[in-house]
Amino acid sequence: METTIIDTPTKTEGLPKLKINALESEAIYILREVAAQFEKPVLLFSGGKDSITLVRLAQKAFYPAKIPFPLMHIDTGHNFPETIEFRDRLVKELGLELIIRNVQDSIDEGKVVEESGKYASRNMLQTTTLLDAIEEFKFDACIGGARRDEEKARAKERIFSVRDDFGQWDEKNQRPELFDMLNGEIEMGQNVRVFPISNWTELDVWSYIEKEDIEIPSIYFAHKRNVFLRDGMIWSAEDEVVFRADDELVEERTVRFRTVGDMSCTAAVFSHADTIDKVVAEIRESKISERGARIDDKRSEAAMEKRKQQGYF
Repeated sequence: METTIIDTPTKTEGLPKLKINALESEAIYILREVAAQFEKPVLLFSGGKDSITLVRLAQKAFYPAKIPFPLMHIDTGHNFPETIEFRDRLVKELGLELIIRNVQDSIDEGKVVEESGKYASRNMLQTTTLLDAIEEFKFDACIGGARRDEEKARAKERIFSVRDDFGQWDEKNQRPELFDMLNGEIEMGQNVRVFPISNWTELDVWSYIEKEDIEIPSIYFAHKRNVFLRDGMIWSAEDEVVFRADDELVEERTVRFRTVGDMSCTAAVFSHADTIDKVVAEIRESKISERGARIDDKRSEAAMEKRKQQGYF
C-alpha cells in the first residue's frame, strides 16, 4: 500500500517541512505493518499529546476506513480531569472503540498495594493492570507513543519491541531492525510493543500538532492554577491526590504541563505559552527534558529501565 503524504504548509519556522513529512510517512508505514502482521493490535491511549498524535497518524494510515483497532487506557484514577474529559470527547467524536481498565480494580483485588507517604504514586502500579488487560484481550501488539528522546531506557527500544510471555523486556536481547525491516513474528504468549513515533522528538510532536491543527487538552497551555513548590518542582494543589504537607504554601501561578501522567508524579512548569506557536518556541529554547517534571523517573538512576523490564510501557 502506497503511503500518501498530505502536503500541508507548515507554520513552524526552523523545522524543515521534509522532516515532518518523512516522520509522518515512517509512522504511517509502521502502523500499516502492525495491521498487516498482527491479529489483535491495540493503541494505548492516555489522552496525552503523543497518543493523540498517534490517533491522527492512524486516521491517515487507514483513511477512508476507520482505525482498525481499539484504543485502551490504563486509568490510574489519578489522571488530570482535563485529560479524561478530552479523552472521552475525542473517542465520541471519532467513533472509536475505547477499552478502559482501572488500577483501582487491581488494588481492590489485592494484586498491587497502594503506596503512601510524600512521594506516593499509582504510576508504577499500572504495569499489573496493563499486563492483565493484554492477557484478557489476547492483544499481540500494543502501540504506544514512547519516544527515544524522552529517557535513556526508551532510547534502547526497537520500533517492534518483543515482550516475553510474562510481559517482560530483555534490553540485551533485541532483534536488529535493518533497512526498516520490521519483524512481527512472535511465539505463543509473546506480544510486541510498537513505537511508531520512536524517532520523533518533543519538538517534532508539537510541530506536527501545529501543522495538523490538532486539538489537545487545555492543560498543555499556560493557565492559572493553585500550586505549591516541593523539591524545586511545581505541584497541582487542586485535588486530593497529591500529598501536601501543612507547611507547603499554596499560591496561584501561571503554569502549564509538558507531560500529563499521574497527577501525583507529574509537575508543572512556569510558563506563559498559551498557544501552540508559543509552546513550540518555548520548547525550542528549553534545556530540560519534558520528563524532568516526572518525579517517578527520579527514584533511581535506572528507574524507567527497571519498570520496563517488569512490563511497564
